Amino acid sequence: MGRRRFEKTVAVNKRLNRDFEVLETYEAGIVLQGSEVKAVKEGRVNLKDSYCKIKNGEVIIKDLHIGPYPPAGIFNHEPKRDRKLLLKKQEIKRLYGK
Repeated sequence: MGRRRFEKTVAVNKRLNRDFEVLETYEAGIVLQGSEVKAVKEGRVNLKDSYCKIKNGEVIIKDLHIGPYPPAGIFNHEPKRDRKLLLKKQEIKRLYGK
């Protein structure tokens, strides 16, 4: 008996296809804190003005806003902190070459 995998879109950048031409897409994981996971599940994500940079061989997403999760109280996360994206080394090298 395998693990069930549920996929749900939690955020969409509506301006992306209107303002830019998308040539390639990548699927990546993202490193989140506990309160961020709960906030994302509630849909408290805003992709507006977010972008990625390659730094020290890692892909970092900047200005991604994940709103606070009220039950976390004082243990909440910083809404616009930098977060690491999880990509394969080959994919990162390919992006860096572009």
